[in-house]
Amino acid sequence: MGQIVDIGRRIELVPMDSYFHDIAIALYQQHTTIGPSFLVHTYSRIEDVSQRIQFVVDAMQTLGGMELTESRLLRFPCGTDHQRACKRVFLEACKSDPMQLVESRPDTIFDKKANCDMTVLSYGNGRYQVTANGDESGKERRVSAITGGLIKLGDMITVDEKNSDQVAFPCGCSHDALVGLLLVRAPNVRAVAREQQMTASRGVLSSPSQQE
Repeated sequence: MGQIVDIGRRIELVPMDSYFHDIAIALYQQHTTIGPSFLVHTYSRIEDVSQRIQFVVDAMQTLGGMELTESRLLRFPCGTDHQRACKRVFLEACKSDPMQLVESRPDTIFDKKANCDMTVLSYGNGRYQVTANGDESGKERRVSAITGGLIKLGDMITVDEKNSDQVAFPCGCSHDALVGLLLVRAPNVRAVAREQQMTASRGVLSSPSQQE
């Protein structure tokens, strides 16, 4: 009789990996002695699948500023789960072209609606400010929209009512790489939600015994 291993609770799924034989890859969360940790896992036994999983793990470290534990699990250095943000890091890592160098995202994007650059400034202790250059009208509204996007995508919080352009991580630690990743998606959170719904409806992750 085979031994049942608890790999944690599944929190995100890529049902068809377009870069590797359309396999299903999932992200699991575990509660360990050092805090919340994450496992990238697939039930596929295709040759070289371990290399594909390792690529995703490495990409998550680069894109989200995550680190590996002694047990080869992923975690944030602050020890907090940041679950919603971690799910986004996982999805973006799976989208990364394995033939291209994976690099952390910049802290500036060009916002088409405001027709100007939007930059996130880090003030330390997990606190960030969204700024817009130029004199284009409506940029304050776009700053507010992007700030709201960061809050939704990263479970960040508003600093105070007087500083509506500032957000922070509840853990009080800086996550610059993670913010750069979230900034790309923050201008259009609705599109992100639609994408996640479509992905979730495409399939499920099944163990080999369930696939027979």
